[in-house]
Amino acid sequence: MSQSAQESPTEATRLLCAGTYLDIEFRRRVIEELVEHEERPTAPSLGVDVVPVLTHALRARGQDTLTALFLLALWVAFFAVDLSTASPSSQGVDPLTGAPVAEGPAFPIWSGAYALVCLIHWGAHAAAGRGSAAYVVDKRTLRQALIGSGANRALRALLPVGVPLMTLAYWVAAFWALAQGAQNWAAIVFPLLLVVPVWAHRTRVAAVMRSELSRQSFATVPRAFPESAYHRRIARAIDREQYAGLTIYDPSRPFIGMGRPYEPWSFAMELTRKKGAPGVNGGPVPPFTGRTVVELIRPRLEGLRQAAAETSRDRLRELEIDEFVYLPVGPQRPAVSYDEHTVQRHLAEAVNEGGEARRYFLRVRIGAWDEQVVVSVLVRVHTQGGMLVLEVVPHVLTPVRPEFRAVDVIAARGDDDLLRDGVRAFLTAPAAGFASLVSTARSAVSGFRTWLADPRRAAPDGPATSVRELAAAPDVSLFQEMDVSRYVKTVTDRIASGVRAALRSQGYETDQFEQQIVQISEGGIYIGAMSGGAVAQGAGAEAKHLAGSGGR
Repeated sequence: MSQSAQESPTEATRLLCAGTYLDIEFRRRVIEELVEHEERPTAPSLGVDVVPVLTHALRARGQDTLTALFLLALWVAFFAVDLSTASPSSQGVDPLTGAPVAEGPAFPIWSGAYALVCLIHWGAHAAAGRGSAAYVVDKRTLRQALIGSGANRALRALLPVGVPLMTLAYWVAAFWALAQGAQNWAAIVFPLLLVVPVWAHRTRVAAVMRSELSRQSFATVPRAFPESAYHRRIARAIDREQYAGLTIYDPSRPFIGMGRPYEPWSFAMELTRKKGAPGVNGGPVPPFTGRTVVELIRPRLEGLRQAAAETSRDRLRELEIDEFVYLPVGPQRPAVSYDEHTVQRHLAEAVNEGGEARRYFLRVRIGAWDEQVVVSVLVRVHTQGGMLVLEVVPHVLTPVRPEFRAVDVIAARGDDDLLRDGVRAFLTAPAAGFASLVSTARSAVSGFRTWLADPRRAAPDGPATSVRELAAAPDVSLFQEMDVSRYVKTVTDRIASGVRAALRSQGYETDQFEQQIVQISEGGIYIGAMSGGAVAQGAGAEAKHLAGSGGR
């Protein structure tokens, strides 16, 4: 993605920003990767601007902390009042006066019971895989909960049935005790008061969804940027890295940020000159390098983009072609230079060297379905030792998780439906309130851990994950899978034609190349000159290696 992408907010960026309010775990992972591990550079950002996502994650955490502090004050008051009105745990009789004497401390029965209700609410939501936030966005039926396997199946079943019954039982018991003359008014008043901070939290989140994260607003509001100097420094580092032409990587974690591999393949062949070609009979040998091949592949890909733009609305009309270099972990993060001169030097040196550590790729990117499905095809060519080696590594980023689309539902509700939203707050308050307290406790631990580790001075490291991958759904739809397959096949065909043209232009035999890459049914690719035989990728694909001709 080009640097101009910062000025073009994408749908995926909008949904990820909303996800930081809707899913506490996603928010925690974002902050952990970008803030707690400041020594790690940002993975390449494909279709997403990471800085606004981090900004909203920090804001959401701050709102959770504010809500948790109000809730904590109410809980302390609840326990104190309940304890002051509670009956002693047991009573004895004074042997001299016959008066009852308290034996053992009083126990806050009602506050303890409601705390248990809140704990079970939160636990059931977490076990069922629902977002533990003020807005619970994933709907799971009892039948779906029971179908699931695992030790927590029974706990998941508590969500649609057991938890509401337990909450109802608490309120019935509280009102029944009050009707019997018990002094338990705190058992009713404080649970209602605990709804107020959650309601206020929901109102603030809904305001952000409407004013900043709705479809209409997100395209016009200024780009969100952190407020504190500490986080602004991190954001500026992210801006230097996320769209640069190079990235730092850990050798054990290559291609972070690209998504999941999609049928990668490679082959190697010996370069044999045609009879009469320059260099066969002692004549001058024209240089044949990786750059030679790349410069013949690029025009074919650009022609594909232009043809799609002129004849259709296909996403291939927005195909992006970049040169990209992977550098191994080395100096500290601030010491890595991303200026244009340094990037171009790495590109010029790496394209022909075929090294193990520094690796050059021609990256072809297609952002389909409003950047929900991102197809990246990485191409690497090297020609050392009289051999041509071609590596094609397609990757696919799956769509953003569908529950993040709740932002559109929340933004469309408006701010005039206070009664209905109050009822929603009442129903979600036990789980949301406990989740806010847990989130704030985790934030405190995270802050202490970050301060203790001092990540700015930690050993250099490569990215462990990307923000976009953290929000990715596990699967794509059938339509999306068909598009992915079409994009990869189309781009691969242009790559193959570029390599073939490069071989012909330099006077090399192309028969072996044309025999080695044979498209077969169901998307398999036959590779006939690799050591050990043939390789096939894809479900149902097969490949055969026949000695000699390399024929099929």
